[in-house]
Amino acid sequence: MSDARLMAAEAVESHVQAFFMGHTVEVVHCDLGSDRREVVPDLRVLVVEPGPRSDSWAFVTAGCWASLEKHGRGLEFVMTAHVRDQRFIELMAMIAYYHCGGHQLDLEHSMPIGEPWVPGSTCDHLLISLPYLHGPDLEHCPLPGGHARILWTLPVTTAEIEFRRRHGHEALEQLLDEAEIIPTDPFRASAA
Repeated sequence: MSDARLMAAEAVESHVQAFFMGHTVEVVHCDLGSDRREVVPDLRVLVVEPGPRSDSWAFVTAGCWASLEKHGRGLEFVMTAHVRDQRFIELMAMIAYYHCGGHQLDLEHSMPIGEPWVPGSTCDHLLISLPYLHGPDLEHCPLPGGHARILWTLPVTTAEIEFRRRHGHEALEQLLDEAEIIPTDPFRASAA
């Protein structure tokens, strides 16, 4: 790993640890396998336990920015969940590979998971949104030689994605807000 990539990943880690001060943060190194490793070398998922800032678990990528930054700008991703589960670490690795492997996710994009978020969930897509649960202090991450935005990967249903296609991203966010969804509940009812 180049020094610049290592410094960027460490800066993301430091930013997340500072934001979640008082929480335990575990750094999990993800090996995507020999065929995929070069796409996001030395990918890490930061696993944040519940604490004073949030009563949910947070899973944050570190390594996407270093793999795909343009002009010092790039993305990392955060997912919130009700429990710590290896499944969520694997999903974050999948998001990182999908993003860095040619799909280049961004705000208001979505990606299919290809299966339920967790067994029995109707959420089978991820909506890329602002990190409303954590706010701009987590979203804006200064890095050596640039800046990363940490965007939220919100699990949503196929019906919600289809609603967004018909009515737009903002209309879907308003619908989710009006339905008062609990974003960490994998068994929530679809708002659409």
